[in-house]
Amino acid sequence: MDSKKIRKSISHFLAWLGLNICSLIVRIIPASCLYSFAKGVASLAYLFVKKHKRIALESLNIAFGKEKSPKELEKIAKDCFIYMAKSAVELMFFFDKPHLLEKKVDICGKEHLDKALAKGNGVILVSAHFGNFPLLLGRLAVSGYKAGGIMKPMHDAKMEELFRKKRQKYGVRTIYSQPRHECVNSTIAALRDNELIFVPIDQNFGTGGIFVNFFGRQAATATGPVILAQRTKAALVPCFILRQPGDRHKIIFEPALELKEGKDSRDTILINIQRLTDIIEAYIRKYPAEWGWIHRRWKSKPG
Repeated sequence: MDSKKIRKSISHFLAWLGLNICSLIVRIIPASCLYSFAKGVASLAYLFVKKHKRIALESLNIAFGKEKSPKELEKIAKDCFIYMAKSAVELMFFFDKPHLLEKKVDICGKEHLDKALAKGNGVILVSAHFGNFPLLLGRLAVSGYKAGGIMKPMHDAKMEELFRKKRQKYGVRTIYSQPRHECVNSTIAALRDNELIFVPIDQNFGTGGIFVNFFGRQAATATGPVILAQRTKAALVPCFILRQPGDRHKIIFEPALELKEGKDSRDTILINIQRLTDIIEAYIRKYPAEWGWIHRRWKSKPG
C-alpha cells in the first residue's frame, strides 16, 4: 500500500472515530448543551483544519472581496464553521428522534409546494448545500411527503452506509449521482410517482455542466433539474432551510419556476439554470454563513 492510500485510510479511520465519539457525546449530554458543544467543535476545526479554512476564505474573497472587509469575511468563515458543526450535532440528535422535527422546523410557502404537487408530475426541489439541508428532507418525510434526494456518496463507504440507513429510517429516498444512467432512471421513476426530489446545483460540476454567472464569475453548474423538468413536466420549486433565533429552522418554498424557452435546447437550459443560480446566489448574499464555503465552487474554468 502506497503512502497516499495509507494517509487516506488513516483519515477515514479518524473521521469514523470522531463521528462515533461525537455521536456518543450528543447522546449523553443534556439537550441544552448541544449547541455549546457544537461551538467548541467548530472552534477547534477552525483552528486546526487549515486547508478547509483556507478554501473558505479564498471562496469568500471571490464572492465578496470587493464588497466586504477582511474582518467581515473572517467573521462569515467562522460562523460558517459554527453552523456546520451545529448542523452535524443536530443530525446526530434528530436521527433517533424524528418526531421532534415538526416542533423544531417550520415551513413557509407550503402552498407553493402543494400546488406544484397537485399537477401530478412530481416536484424537483432545486436548492444548495445551504443550511441544515438534510433536516429539510427529514421534515418533509415525517410530514407525510414522499421525498428523496440526489446525493454524491461520501468517500468513506462505512460512513455513507450509516447515513443511508438513517435516511431510510426517516423514509427519505437516496438516489446516488453515479452511475449516471441509474441516477436518471431512478429520478424519473420517482417523479412519475409524484415524489419530491431534492437536487442541489451549487457545487462545481466540471466538464459535464454548463457555465453560468455566479457572484460575477463563470461556474460549472449541473443542468439536471431543467433537463428532467423538460422530460417529465415536473415542477421546479426552489427551496431553502434557514437557521432561526434559538436554533430553530424555517423551510422556505418559492413559487414554482416556469421554464423560459430559448432559441434552441442548449439556450433554454442555459437561461433557466442561470435563473435558478441567481435565486441561490440571492439567498447566499442574504445569509452568507449558511452556505458551505469550504467547497471550490469556481475550480473548473470555461474552455
